[in-house]
Amino acid sequence: MNRNGAQQHGVSHAFLDAPIARRLMFKGSHAATTAAFTLGFSLRTFGMRHMPLRGPALVVANHQSFLDPPMVGVAVRRELVYLARKTLFRNRVFAALIRAYNAVPIDQEGIGKDGIRTILEQLRMGRAVLVFPEGERTPDGSMVPLKPGIQLLIKRTQAPIVPVGIAGAYQAWPRWRPFPVPRPLFVPGAEGIAVVIGEPVDSRRYIDMPREQTLADLFARIDVVRRQAELLRRHAA
Repeated sequence: MNRNGAQQHGVSHAFLDAPIARRLMFKGSHAATTAAFTLGFSLRTFGMRHMPLRGPALVVANHQSFLDPPMVGVAVRRELVYLARKTLFRNRVFAALIRAYNAVPIDQEGIGKDGIRTILEQLRMGRAVLVFPEGERTPDGSMVPLKPGIQLLIKRTQAPIVPVGIAGAYQAWPRWRPFPVPRPLFVPGAEGIAVVIGEPVDSRRYIDMPREQTLADLFARIDVVRRQAELLRRHAA
């Protein structure tokens, strides 16, 4: 590449990395995603005021479908860091796309040692990280026990923990279906998708708590907002 080309290439990257460019991209993509989920899946959200607007935050949600990450992003209205398996970065085009939306690669799905290190690093940088403590999408719509890795993560962070409940995403796109089924906003009787954000929990609450009690307490907090989301989506129908 010649000098002029290198300079142009550098200017391009400098622009994309500039805070104002990232803010514009986030606002534009957030507006488009919000419109798509609202019109296509009758998405309703509640509790945005509970989400810290700045500083580190560990966002923990139940996991129903591939739709969950962008929907939670719409609900919290803040840039999130997402964990993604390294295999998803093999395609350079797709890798560039998900990196643009703050996806970071980890060795495996869930919260293993590699994932814990990555999450802690992002939290130390003052970012909000989305984690699914169940480790995988639900097989039948109900919550499954949380993976032990979340307890290890909580004990090593001082970031507030924000529970998020998702309902209706399983019905829209269960793990056994190759494509999602839209639930348009203006179709009478369509039960859409809802996301509810709960009040932040001080991570110090869990410092001396036994592992099983920690997992049970966090499970219950996520399940409470999941049930609220279920009521919210049914009320919308």
